Amino acid sequence: MKIGLAVFGIASVASGILDLIWGELEPAHQPLQAWGGHIPGMTAVAYVVAVWLIVGGAAILGRRSLVFGAAALAILYGIFVLFPLPRFFTAPHYLGYRAAVYIGVTGNVSEQIILFVAALVVCFSLAGQRSLTREAALAVRWTFGLCSVFFGLGNLTALETVVPMIPKWMPLGAAFWAVLTGAAFVLAGLAIISGVQDVLAARLLGAMLLSFNVLVLAPPVFTAPRDHVSWGANAFNLTAVGAAWIIAEWLADPRLIQHRPSTNAEIPSPA
Repeated sequence: MKIGLAVFGIASVASGILDLIWGELEPAHQPLQAWGGHIPGMTAVAYVVAVWLIVGGAAILGRRSLVFGAAALAILYGIFVLFPLPRFFTAPHYLGYRAAVYIGVTGNVSEQIILFVAALVVCFSLAGQRSLTREAALAVRWTFGLCSVFFGLGNLTALETVVPMIPKWMPLGAAFWAVLTGAAFVLAGLAIISGVQDVLAARLLGAMLLSFNVLVLAPPVFTAPRDHVSWGANAFNLTAVGAAWIIAEWLADPRLIQHRPSTNAEIPSPA
């Protein structure tokens, strides 16, 4: 859990520092501009968000300030969930009323939801070593799992966008890796929802996301060092890595979850 929390907190701080440096919200992963291109006070909002991320991310790294940091980040990432919502109406208008477009927008929203859910789990369960209710635990499973499923479907329905991002030197071709990672997202999500190898699936999901930083997201930082999105994508993806590992360790600790789906039918004991 310490590793997941550390990555989650440090990456949140990094996102805030980047927003401070550029004086704006990172357009790809903090897309407030989806509500309109001329929102008044955007620069002021960016600075407030930047400080919020830095304070919340730093607080979540300390034992005494853990609950405060988790609550602060849960509120902020919950607000971020609202940012891409207008794209459900605007994206189909420009890109066509196709299933792939709606899946892509749902994936954008899911990017924010996984951070929100991870922060909530830390705040209401991990910080105090308290078990979530059966209903809350199921909600966490289904929400986080479905987000992973939509990531995978987004990959599989937008191969023309994903394939160019994969390094050309990788063996077997870029299309192979695009399909493989899409399938891995879907399988990880289904495992988390069903409880079948859920802990392993969440840990491997975090590891796969981490590999994206090394293989896909880090090179643009060197080729376009003045691009906020290049840096912000790395910070966001690392936050998602931390979120996956937080969920993995929450699932692994039976003290923190009252309901765990069973893969075997219960056999009644003989009278």
